[in-house]
Amino acid sequence: MLQRYFSLVQNGTTVRTEVIAGLSSFLATMYIIVVNPTILSQSGMPFGGVLTATVLLSFFCSLMMGLYARNPLLVAPGMGLNAFFTFAVVKGMGVAWQTALGAVFWAGIIFFILSIFNVRTYIVQAIPKPLRYAISSGIGLFITLIGLTNAKFIVNNPATLVGIGNLKDPILLTFLLGLVITAILVVKKVQGGIVIGIVLTTLSAIPVGRWWGDASAVNFGQATLVNWSGLWAAPDFSLLFQLDLTGSLTLALWPVIFAFAFTDLFDSLSTFVGVAEAANLYDENGDPRNIRQSLLTDAVATTMAGLLGTSPGTAYIESAVGIEQGGRTGLTAVVAAFLFLPFMFLSPLLSVIPSIATAPALILVGAFMMKPITKIDWTRMDEAIPCLLALVLIPFSYSITQGIIFGFLSWTILKTAAGKAKEISFTLWMIDIFAVMSLVWGH
Repeated sequence: MLQRYFSLVQNGTTVRTEVIAGLSSFLATMYIIVVNPTILSQSGMPFGGVLTATVLLSFFCSLMMGLYARNPLLVAPGMGLNAFFTFAVVKGMGVAWQTALGAVFWAGIIFFILSIFNVRTYIVQAIPKPLRYAISSGIGLFITLIGLTNAKFIVNNPATLVGIGNLKDPILLTFLLGLVITAILVVKKVQGGIVIGIVLTTLSAIPVGRWWGDASAVNFGQATLVNWSGLWAAPDFSLLFQLDLTGSLTLALWPVIFAFAFTDLFDSLSTFVGVAEAANLYDENGDPRNIRQSLLTDAVATTMAGLLGTSPGTAYIESAVGIEQGGRTGLTAVVAAFLFLPFMFLSPLLSVIPSIATAPALILVGAFMMKPITKIDWTRMDEAIPCLLALVLIPFSYSITQGIIFGFLSWTILKTAAGKAKEISFTLWMIDIFAVMSLVWGH
């Protein structure tokens, strides 16, 4: 039954491979279960309520991505979007969190309408292929940077902006050991090598607390004090349907709805394009596989986010961890979806896996995502410059959206200046207009 529904043989995979891939993607993504409530609770929302909403959204929408879109992509509340929700909308503009949830809901409705009429598919098709390659590679660099900063290997340096952490730190040394072990497993093509690396790194981190600190409270990086707080935590459903639908439609909040919609749009599009390019998940027309169904799932995720009580949901680029492990069908997403569900009750267990254990996986996925960079013609400067901007601004600005915006705008400007305006589609011109609006309203 699984073979027929997910076409496992046709995709060159097996049930075992898909299960391992689902576990890998989940381990790389599950940090959102704790990180998202940590950020959103600063807006006044209850931590437990956000955690429950995060798990429910991740479960239902990852399941939809697997069963409906049949793609190996996980869906969860988006990083960056949760910070925008808390610090820009609620704290910056003084908007009540209930009203901000309403804005999230209406942004999802806009997504849904665009997806029903296939507008978002046209947007994907309007992205020039060299920019697709650059976006995929830029996301690879971004994932690598996230892994390095999570492990405190790359740290803030007032003199040089960034620098390398203290190599005498036992926590950092444990991360480097985990990186070497995981890299060797991947190079030797050990099945489930990334998962094994995460487990071994977690086990090697245990002595750090016993030899260099308090055995019951170990600083595993990211300034996070990991404490064993038990096994059981009852779910909190207090945020369900607490959104303010009418208050969020006031004229003053239209820019907020637009910002949620635009940012989530390009986060999801870049994920679909980047992962499809790196893993060759294309249909017969050369577009990302099942793109319409995937985008519709993403629209449902944003709409559900407002109803459940969290920031917008989006496809997660960390899904590339599972794809690197061989995941090629929706079964990968289905497996990961069900792994989310127990943590609505067992959230304290997340403290067992430290950030230094998942950091090596993110770094190695960065190498996997860099493959398309060789397809860019760096001798054509009207294409090389926009590709470079998209490539470097994604990690340097710590924003996938900003890299895409400046990649699009520079592509249009340079193609026009070179007398090649005919190569620019009408859809791309429209994207550029919205990109400029986003920059104006966002700053």
